[in-house]
Amino acid sequence: MKKSFKYILTGFCGLALAAVIVVACIAGTRSRQHVRCTGLEVAVLDSMQNSFVSKADVKGYIDKEYGRYVGTVIDSIDLVRIEEIIDGRSAVMKSQAYVTTDGVLHVEVTQRRPVVRFQKSGGGFYADAEGYIFPLQTTYASHVQVIDGNIPLAANSGFKGAIEDPKEMEWFERMMDIVNYMEKSRTWKDKIVQISVDKDRNVILIPREGNERFIFGQPVEIEEKFRKMEKYYTHIVPAKGEGHYKTVDLKYKGQIVCKEK
Repeated sequence: MKKSFKYILTGFCGLALAAVIVVACIAGTRSRQHVRCTGLEVAVLDSMQNSFVSKADVKGYIDKEYGRYVGTVIDSIDLVRIEEIIDGRSAVMKSQAYVTTDGVLHVEVTQRRPVVRFQKSGGGFYADAEGYIFPLQTTYASHVQVIDGNIPLAANSGFKGAIEDPKEMEWFERMMDIVNYMEKSRTWKDKIVQISVDKDRNVILIPREGNERFIFGQPVEIEEKFRKMEKYYTHIVPAKGEGHYKTVDLKYKGQIVCKEK
């Protein structure tokens, strides 16, 4: 009898708690129906890395393309639409919009992070580490490695999207191996100022000082070729002097082929 009473009491308490929760939810929903939007708060979460998008920019996009939101009931604000507007910007990777019970519309923005800038004869564009390409921005230029010349990517200066062609993606990944290798090495990051691609798609490295042009060839066997460059600076330059050679060819296995001016 006592057990039955205990079960009945437990069940009653459970039902009572569920009822309280339902009532609270209904009350919360009703209260939100009377809350109106009082303003907008924008947070650009990675503004220390890049400044492609500002808080003022985000507000301007919403004001222009979404329209009135201040003074409207917060539950009537189309958060998905606001996110679509912001995500449509080429330098934005993702946005999140939400409203709080104090009536404030919040928008958090994460920008795309370029790792390289490609410069073709018809214009330039950025690419992030995943191979997503987006246009250069008029308000801000990111300080990343520039690769110019005969770039074998179909994208142009106005393109926005991922690299889809397998061969283009393979070339991009190999070029990123060069860029990443240089980034991890303080020596080469400081010494090499420019990367170019010639008509035969040979990669050419141009140093900050000196007149040499290092013919890297295809973007393969990267570590071996940088070791050759190191030997050039430690063995050949001390013997011949800086600027003695016009080109330093690293393409050939086990060889450094230097040509005088």
